[in-house]
Formats: sequence, structure tokens, C-alpha cells
Amino acid sequence: MQIIPAIDIRRGKCVRLIRGDVRDETVYSDEPGDIAKLWQIQGAKLIHVVDLDGALTGKPKNMPLILKIMKSLRIKIEVGGGLRDEDDIKKYINADVKRVILSTSIIASEEFLEKMIDKYKDKIVIGVDAKKDKVAAKGWKDVTGIDVIDFIKKLESKGVKRIIYTDINTDGVLKGPNFKGIKNILRNTNMKVIVSGGMAKLKHVDQLMGIDKHYGNIEGVIIGKALYTGDIELKEAIKAAKDE
Repeated sequence: MQIIPAIDIRRGKCVRLIRGDVRDETVYSDEPGDIAKLWQIQGAKLIHVVDLDGALTGKPKNMPLILKIMKSLRIKIEVGGGLRDEDDIKKYINADVKRVILSTSIIASEEFLEKMIDKYKDKIVIGVDAKKDKVAAKGWKDVTGIDVIDFIKKLESKGVKRIIYTDINTDGVLKGPNFKGIKNILRNTNMKVIVSGGMAKLKHVDQLMGIDKHYGNIEGVIIGKALYTGDIELKEAIKAAKDE
């Protein structure tokens, strides 16, 4: 199971939010690139980068900075936030990102989803952001009436191979993941799942490892705030997850 440190960028700075609320923002660094290099030094093989301004506005706002960060690293990144048209997606793919994260764009158009999956295949990962078992969109501002299980089943039927599942209520609050929700997702899909939201202690990595042994398709876990507060040490998390 791969440990993936997160970098959220807003107004050019590395920040963390609580449940995606910009009113609960903490700035951890004015230089996100320095944070990326730190995670690389500490053993990360992949970094999860989100353009929060892009997620909130529907158009990438920090792409030049993110591309600059990419060029400074030896490791890959996966990137999301406001990627709702092919031109922007192609810019990242042409720059050799590991994966591009789509969410709101594919809720709005199944045709767009099918086209992106057919064209870019494993370069595409779908962000499934859930609040009380309903799918959220537009930077988590809008909670739809779409049931999260129905949604992931539709994704799988369209050929999606990998999702990032985030439980919004647990994100940034350091109270632990929604293990019940994670198990429910795993019971209902054969897609590879990257888990995000609520990781607060090293024991949570161990718990996810146990769940993965039972279900077998947790590919990775994204850790954000706990790395910045020091509640989890990246090196220890990687060791605990036996990250190769």
C-alpha cells in the first residue's frame, strides 16, 4: 500500500483546510516546492497535489507553479483541481504527471468521461468525494443527490480503473478515517482505491493495511494534515505500509 503525501495549493501557498472550508485555512508554507522536496527526501514515491483555487473556480489557477514543482522533483505527482476540459488535462499529461484527477467534470458529462478514459487510460483517476454517502462537486461546495455507491458502479461500468475516495467529514480534522465508508466502497467495486481523509495516527495506516488484506484493492492512502502537524512521520508511515 503506497503512502502518498498531499500538497494543497491556494494562492501559491501550501495550505490545509478543514473539510474543504476555505474559512478554516492554515498556511504551512509559502513555498510548496520546498514541501514537495521534503516529502521526496523522506521517501515518498508519489505526491498528491491539488490546485484548490482551481477546484473552487473550475479552472486551474496554479498550473505554472505546479509544473515548476514537477520539474524540480525526481518523483512523480498526481494532480487535480479545476480540470474540466481536455486542453488543461493534456498540458499536465504532456508534462508527464503520473495521473490527472477528474471529479466535477465527469459528473457533468458521461461522454467526457468516456472520451478521457479511452484516450488517456491509466493517466486518469477519478476523485470520488463523499459527504453522508452523497457525491460532492465543485471543490466540495455542492453536495449532489447522487448516491456514492451508485456513482462508483457507474464509473466502473465506464471503464474507470482507479478512484480516490475522500470522506469530506473526516478531512483535516485528525479524528481518523471513515473505516465503515471505506469498507462499503471496497465491497462494491473491483477498481483500485486510493483512500483519503482523516488519517491522524500511525495506527490508522495499520488499520487500513488490515482492511486491505481482507478486500485486496486499497492501492494507497493520501496523508495530509497529520504530516504537517507531526502527528504522523512520513518515514514511519512508509515503513508501516511496507511501501516498495
